[in-house]
Amino acid sequence: MMVSDQEVYRGIFDLNWRRRPKQSSRILFIYLILIVSAGVFLLPLLWMATTSLKTQAEIYVFPPTFFPETFRWQNFPEGWTYESMQWTRWLVNTLTITASVMVGTLISATLCGYGFARISFPGRDVWFIMVLASIMLPGTVTLIPLFVGFHRVGWLDTFLPLTVPAFFGGGAFNIFLMRQFFKGIPIELEEAALIDGANRLRILWQIFIPLSRPVLATTSVFTFQAVWNDYFGPLIFLTSQENYTLALGITFFKGLYNTQVPYMMAMSFLMVIPVVIVFFFAQKLMIRGVILSGIQA
Repeated sequence: MMVSDQEVYRGIFDLNWRRRPKQSSRILFIYLILIVSAGVFLLPLLWMATTSLKTQAEIYVFPPTFFPETFRWQNFPEGWTYESMQWTRWLVNTLTITASVMVGTLISATLCGYGFARISFPGRDVWFIMVLASIMLPGTVTLIPLFVGFHRVGWLDTFLPLTVPAFFGGGAFNIFLMRQFFKGIPIELEEAALIDGANRLRILWQIFIPLSRPVLATTSVFTFQAVWNDYFGPLIFLTSQENYTLALGITFFKGLYNTQVPYMMAMSFLMVIPVVIVFFFAQKLMIRGVILSGIQA
């Protein structure tokens, strides 16, 4: 009598499950905690989604209701065409800024991370410690000097203050991720390339970059999420409505005497969708990048 592979695997699983009841209970408990935690983190997103389908009157009902009485799908097209909104232009502005910052961050953070990981120069460790120390510096501390500097060079109300700094370092955290990941690549690959006559840039481009997909994906997702949702930077450096980003455009629903909460939530929900999609497709590479970067000394 022939036994299928599925029956064999099922029998092994049942046997192990019976032999290790304590470990099985522990696994079930861990999964239960994870499910509850995921529900807690998803609750604000679900609240935003349900609020975007309510009427303006239902927003102020007390006690508040989680699900709307009638799902008002018209909030999405009406919010998109509300008064003088320029969502198409703001979307293009946001994509332009996000793409520029991602390119600048990947280029500069990769170069800096490779330099700290593989090139020996005087004071390398001291400079790296200073880079890490800059993470503790709040952004508001440097806001006034940056604003004055950008004003003197005539960059205010342009995309330059939001994009150019990304080409000069890419952020201390991203440099740290790159450096830690590069230190985990076997040095024998680099030594063999040096013996064959390859220079540093060629080694970086042909050896390190192809092996660094996880950390590059991690840096890209973190940068995309931060720039896409950035509100403070555009608020400070952009003044013309034509140059606004999506994060600033959403504030137009808030008036002096009235706030269109359903429209605001509808546009906010649409704005969250690209971030969720990017994270969904890059999550495996992100996890690998963070783990491999964190285990290196």
